[in-house]
Amino acid sequence: MSVFTPLSLPLDPAARADLAAMAEDAIARGSKSFAAAAKLFDPETRRSAMMLYAWCRHCDDAIDGQVLGFARRPDLEASRPDERMAKLESETLAALAGRPTSDPCFKAIGDVAARHRLPPELLVQHLAGYRMDVEGRRYETIADTLDYCYHVAGVVGVMMSMVMGVREEATLDRASDLGIAFQLTNIARDIVEDARAGRIYLPEEWLAEADLRPGDVVDPRQRPVVALLANRLVDLAEPYYASAFHGLKDLPPRSAWAVATAHGVYREIGLQVKALGASAWDQRVSTGRRQKLRHVTLGAARAAMSRRAKPQPRSAALWTRPRLGDA
Repeated sequence: MSVFTPLSLPLDPAARADLAAMAEDAIARGSKSFAAAAKLFDPETRRSAMMLYAWCRHCDDAIDGQVLGFARRPDLEASRPDERMAKLESETLAALAGRPTSDPCFKAIGDVAARHRLPPELLVQHLAGYRMDVEGRRYETIADTLDYCYHVAGVVGVMMSMVMGVREEATLDRASDLGIAFQLTNIARDIVEDARAGRIYLPEEWLAEADLRPGDVVDPRQRPVVALLANRLVDLAEPYYASAFHGLKDLPPRSAWAVATAHGVYREIGLQVKALGASAWDQRVSTGRRQKLRHVTLGAARAAMSRRAKPQPRSAALWTRPRLGDA
């Protein structure tokens, strides 16, 4: 896939409003955690954030043959994953070039890319994360897992920061860190479910150290050991969450509030996984409405605190995103 400058133009206000409403409805049904935090953005940022997220959600669903991450899509499952991947790539490039596409989410991402000058390379990087799933990439080391986390989530944090009007490299690094933390949390929460689908994101070196084979992850008798590996992922996410906190001060106030709220909601999911131990996969771990509302309040305090906190350099030990244009 080549990298080029978007040729599409922003949509007119009425068309954009229609697409944003479609995106918001999909996100409200498919990702309650993100939907709760997104309500805190100013209206314009919220529209673009929803439209960006709708494209990401569509790509994820297309590869998994699902609707909003849950219900099965027999029409999609009838085609090969590599065919669906190729279609995502071609339709995304068409949207960036202002050409017709088959789904409104592509028109939405074309608008977001044009409106906020998103480098197309970032969209290409995100699609590369889905290709890792399609091609059954193996993750031998934790660096391999973190590379995957960047492509499926860290790069989304970078694009979201640009939607919020922030383009400084140091702040984009913090945004990438938050996306990576989110994905490490997701992997910990979904270890068993993903393994049943044939996807193991735990590094093979960790499995070997725990004397586990990939197939053991779904074995109920191995849950105590799997829980220890999940704890390790949750612990690994902590310095990335800490780094992301120090990027909040560089965001506009309402955006900082929204991001700080999402920071708290997702981090709590990881802490719940750790607290539940071997029973963490008896049902899907999530945060309820009351907990989300609590994080809205805590998010306001966290965003305000970030503006008064002593600046901390980003740890050199953290996995660092590739710079645009790097091979």
